[in-house]
Amino acid sequence: MLVRILARHLRLAVVALAALWLFGAAPSLAQSPLPEPTRGGNNADMWRSVRQGEQFYVSIPNKQAGVLVQSEGETWRNFRNGPVSTYGSWVLLGSVVVVALFFAIRGRIRIEAGWSGRLIVRFNGFERFVHWLTAASFILLALSGLNILYGRYVLLPLIGPGAFSGLTLACKYVHNFTSFAFMLGILLMFVIWVRHNLPTRADLVWLARGGGLFTRGSHPPAHKFNAGQKLLFWAVVLMGGLLSLSGLLLMFPLWWADMQQTQLAQLGHAVLAMLMIGGIVAHIYIGTIGMEGAFDAMGTGLVDENWAREHHGLWVAEMKGEPPPADPAPRPPVGGRRAARPA
Repeated sequence: MLVRILARHLRLAVVALAALWLFGAAPSLAQSPLPEPTRGGNNADMWRSVRQGEQFYVSIPNKQAGVLVQSEGETWRNFRNGPVSTYGSWVLLGSVVVVALFFAIRGRIRIEAGWSGRLIVRFNGFERFVHWLTAASFILLALSGLNILYGRYVLLPLIGPGAFSGLTLACKYVHNFTSFAFMLGILLMFVIWVRHNLPTRADLVWLARGGGLFTRGSHPPAHKFNAGQKLLFWAVVLMGGLLSLSGLLLMFPLWWADMQQTQLAQLGHAVLAMLMIGGIVAHIYIGTIGMEGAFDAMGTGLVDENWAREHHGLWVAEMKGEPPPADPAPRPPVGGRRAARPA
């Protein structure tokens, strides 16, 4: 009995001590709150680091998420929507204006000796395939890229948000997938034509006489490709290669470059594309309405012999085993009249 009474009092004492400790410790706990961020202090250094793009620690695989503010993005956006868009539109408009003025002054470059009716194989089927693969893919890339850069200013007010959104999404897929055909075309062009586009002494003569483009009756000698075509070839290969490289960086962002490098790649991609489009406008003009008989080279692969002798006299001599032409100027046809193109 005595033991039972002592045990009961011991339990009451333990409960009483626990209650006293709890109620006595509560005020002290309330007086020791968890630390809070400093308020009203000077955090300029911290925010300066954030504004300068300092990368903080993150536990996720994407370390770019540690950059709270990417200040270069504002610079990139202003430059893209400002000088790149403005000067790019001037390049496009300027190339069209220059071509139109040249056509108005010079007119169509005719075969001055007239059509001979004799044909020479200029390009075989595979060469024409490579040319049209590169040309068609480039046109699709140019149109879809121009929509991405200028579409919201030109097309959006005309067709409305819904149609423009669908069109731009389609242009995005066309741009991405067509780029692989363009890259293949650039590679094949380099392989099959690089040996014909190495500089020669005849190129200096051609350049000195402006290719005969500005003077009637002047046809400087040229091999399979003249100096102008060689310059275009190397421009397409080099600029097309850089476009392909920057395009891959944009297609797979942050795989091989950080955010700032990706932004620089986009600006370089846009600038190169504008310059290349401007140059191709002149190429399309010369290859179609600008020069009589020129389209046949890539159309059927066969060109008239008189056309070939006037524009690529050295190449014709090599093909036929003849001595190089002494006088590149064409001989006028009998009677002083140009022969009509054979039916």
